[in-house]
Amino acid sequence: MNAPVLETEEHQALRAAVAALGKRYGRDYMTRVVRDEGHPDELWADAAKLGYLGVNLPEEYGGGGGGIAELSIILEELGAAGSPLLMMVVSPAICGTVIARFGTEAQQQTWLPGLADGSRTMAFGITEPDAGSNSHRITTTARRDGDDWILTGRKVFISGVDIADATLIVGRTEDARTGKLKPCLFIVPRDAPGFARHRIDMELQAPEKQFELVLDEVRLPADALVGDEDAGLLQLFAGLNPERIMTAAFSLGMARFALAQAVAYAKERSVWKSPIGAHQAIAHPLAQSHIEIELARLMMQKAARLYDDGDDLGAGEAANMAKFAAADACVKAVDQAVHTLGGNGLTKEFGLASLIVASRVARIAPVSREMILNFVSHQSLGLPKSY
Repeated sequence: MNAPVLETEEHQALRAAVAALGKRYGRDYMTRVVRDEGHPDELWADAAKLGYLGVNLPEEYGGGGGGIAELSIILEELGAAGSPLLMMVVSPAICGTVIARFGTEAQQQTWLPGLADGSRTMAFGITEPDAGSNSHRITTTARRDGDDWILTGRKVFISGVDIADATLIVGRTEDARTGKLKPCLFIVPRDAPGFARHRIDMELQAPEKQFELVLDEVRLPADALVGDEDAGLLQLFAGLNPERIMTAAFSLGMARFALAQAVAYAKERSVWKSPIGAHQAIAHPLAQSHIEIELARLMMQKAARLYDDGDDLGAGEAANMAKFAAADACVKAVDQAVHTLGGNGLTKEFGLASLIVASRVARIAPVSREMILNFVSHQSLGLPKSY
């Protein structure tokens, strides 16, 4: 699939280079990793060696000095090859961005070089059993105890905690002026006393495992706090907007992989003396999927550009729209690909059946499509809140 003409030559070259890396691994590699209950360590290491994992991080800390635009291209192309790296959404995009923008010099020196070269990873913990991703209802609290912080609470559906060196936890502290709770971000090392994890059994076939976290009076030093205690949502959304953009990239990669499989099959499979792709009942839905993928990618590119240009407000709207559009395009592309292949679409040979579950993830996480519609109706259209 050709890269959009709106992209620079550098971006097109990046796409081609990442596509070549992805092709060396492909869907069979990722399927084998999942079957063996492993992690895509070889692909992660190769991507790191080529500078892909830290492309969005500052050059002075070993990164590429680029932005979310470049990072989203990398994730999309790996996904299109059938071997996406979900931890790219979490470690460099969310955690790396937040630390690069708001961390202290010591935090940046401690974490950014490792995040950039792939030798260290971070997970991100926001979702809670009774709050989802609603930062106003998060019950994980942080209180001061001398110079330390004490964290207490629970998180669910947190990806990759088993392989992460630390987790960036969203907690809430009390505002001394108003008495209200406000979100704050804390770096919690994986071996911190009182920090426990329990794997959640998922039908989703992915190398990244999901966990419930329990923080039982976890004591952290003062420098575990990332950024200003009073910045609240500003710092949180510095990580959530890249998360939405990268989720869109993840979805688009998966959609492109599924569509490519379906198109190849429709060209070769013949019934009644002609390839099935010659029939409009097959060709038109695939063409529509292609259109939806391209439109979603344009919104993702807009969101990435706005974010990289420092327009957080504009990026927030575009990132939500991109995630919404890409998730829908992905679900439809996977469904149509399976339908195009018929019974073959459910075989392990073509690697599409497992995507039926995986494609739905982006409709649910990191924020549901209904909450995006709430955001757009309220923030973009000015309609009264329903929540």
